Amino acid sequence: MKISLKLMLTAIILLFLTNMRGQEMGFEEYNPTSTLVVPGKEIKQAKFPFIDVHSHQRDMSVDKLTSLLQDMEALNEGIMVNLSGGSGDQLQEKLDNINKSFPNRFVVFANVDFEGVDGPDWGKSAANQLEKDINNGAKGLKIYKSLGLRYKDASGKRLAIDDPRLDPIWAKCGEMGVPVLIHAADPKSFWDDMDSDNERWLELKTHPRRKRSATDPAPWEQIIQEQHNVFKKHPNTKFINAHMGWYANNLGKLGELLDEIPNMNVGISAVIAELGRQPQNARAFFLKYQDRILFGKDSWKPEEFPTYFRVLESNDEYFPYYKKYHAFWAMYGLNLPDEVLKKVYYKNALNLIPGLDRSLFEQ
Repeated sequence: MKISLKLMLTAIILLFLTNMRGQEMGFEEYNPTSTLVVPGKEIKQAKFPFIDVHSHQRDMSVDKLTSLLQDMEALNEGIMVNLSGGSGDQLQEKLDNINKSFPNRFVVFANVDFEGVDGPDWGKSAANQLEKDINNGAKGLKIYKSLGLRYKDASGKRLAIDDPRLDPIWAKCGEMGVPVLIHAADPKSFWDDMDSDNERWLELKTHPRRKRSATDPAPWEQIIQEQHNVFKKHPNTKFINAHMGWYANNLGKLGELLDEIPNMNVGISAVIAELGRQPQNARAFFLKYQDRILFGKDSWKPEEFPTYFRVLESNDEYFPYYKKYHAFWAMYGLNLPDEVLKKVYYKNALNLIPGLDRSLFEQ
C-alpha cells in the first residue's frame, strides 16, 4: 500500500512538472497545428511551366545540372535563372557546362566586383567586362545587397547604390538590352526596434546578425531611395526589383512606385508570406500590375515551392507557411486568373530576358 502511494505521488509530481514546462514554453517553441478543417490541398506542381528568375547555384557542373533538372521537371519549372554567375572565367565555365548539357533550361546572370571602384576608369573597365560577359552568354546582371550595405571605397565611405561612378554599369545593361535584377537592403523590420511590436522579432532573435540601425550602415529609407534614384536616372535600363523592393507588406506604396518608375519590375522571391496574408488586396495588385510581376523563389528548396503555387493558384484558406520565423501567420490563396498566372510564371520574364526558349512555354 505504501509503495502504491509513493508511485501515485511520483506520477502526480511528474504530471505537475510536465504541465509547468508546457506553461513555461516560449514563443519560439509555440507552433500549434491548426484544428481548422477547410477544403484545399497542397499544389505540388505549377499549373503552367514557369521561369524562376531568382535562383542561386554555386555549383553548375553537368552532374549538378542533371540533378537540378529532375527537380525542375517535378515542379513544372521551365527555366532556372542562376543569379550567381560571377564574371570572366568563372562565368564562362558555367556557360560551357550549360551549353554542353541543357542549353535551353538554364540561364546565368553576370555579377560585378565593386572592389577598386576608386581606380582610374573603373566604371569603363567594369562596363567593358560586363559587355564581354553578356556577349559570351550572360542574360542579365545581378546586384547583391552588399552594394549599399557592405562595400566601401578607398576612403572607407559606404559605396551608395546611386554613386555616379557606377553609372557605366547601368548604362551598359540598357545599351545591351539585358535586365538588372537588384536586391537592395533587407526588410524594414530589421532596422526597427527589436521589441514586442516587431513582426520579425523571432527572426532577429534566431539570426541576430540581421539586426540593423540607422548607422549600420545607413537608414533603410536612404538605401531604398538610392536604388530608386538609379532606376529613374537610367530609364532605358530594365530593372527587376528583388523581393518586391521590400514593399510586399505595403502594396499601395509599391503601386505608387511602379506608376512613377515605368522601367521597374518586381520579383516575388522570399515575400510570398506577405502576399498570402492579404489575399484580396494582393489579388487586386496582381491584376492591376500583371505585366510587371515575375516569379522567383530565391533559396533552392523544392519542397517550399508548393506554398508559392498554392498562394498564387488556389482559393484555399488558412494553410501553413513553411518557415515560422518568417511568418507565424497562415496563408490564403489569391486564385489568380490563368492569363495573369501565365504572365507571372513566364510571359513577363520572356519579355524582359533576351534569348530564352519560348517553345518551352508557348504551346
